[in-house]
Amino acid sequence: MKIFVDTNVLLDVFQERKPQYDASVSVWDMAERGQVSGFVSVISFNNIYYIINRFRDKKHANRAIKLLRGTFSSVSLDEQILNQAIDSKINDFEDAIQFFSAVHAGADFIITRNSKDFPKSSVPVLTPEEFLAILDAQ
Repeated sequence: MKIFVDTNVLLDVFQERKPQYDASVSVWDMAERGQVSGFVSVISFNNIYYIINRFRDKKHANRAIKLLRGTFSSVSLDEQILNQAIDSKINDFEDAIQFFSAVHAGADFIITRNSKDFPKSSVPVLTPEEFLAILDAQ
């Protein structure tokens, strides 16, 4: 199973944001253990680096992106994804890049905290809690 993880879920883990942390770290652990194939957009690396460097320091930011690289496969931002994001009707440009990166990766699910910001499509958009509940039901 392929999952695409949005930046906000990754930040739940790095910043230990409560109460979201537990479900988000469970999704991360599944990718780390190879129970799912985890994908992230390459833009998540610069977003995470910027935020962690701003609120902590460069050492923590560097560690975070190395952990991210070691756990998830990155989806490059190519011209096709960029053009799809620019031409889409998705209100938030960053969400559009995330969405089309997930489609490009062939993701079975998009895992995000902002389900409402993504279009209805053939790729189900779930919160970490919803994703884990589906797996528990199987």
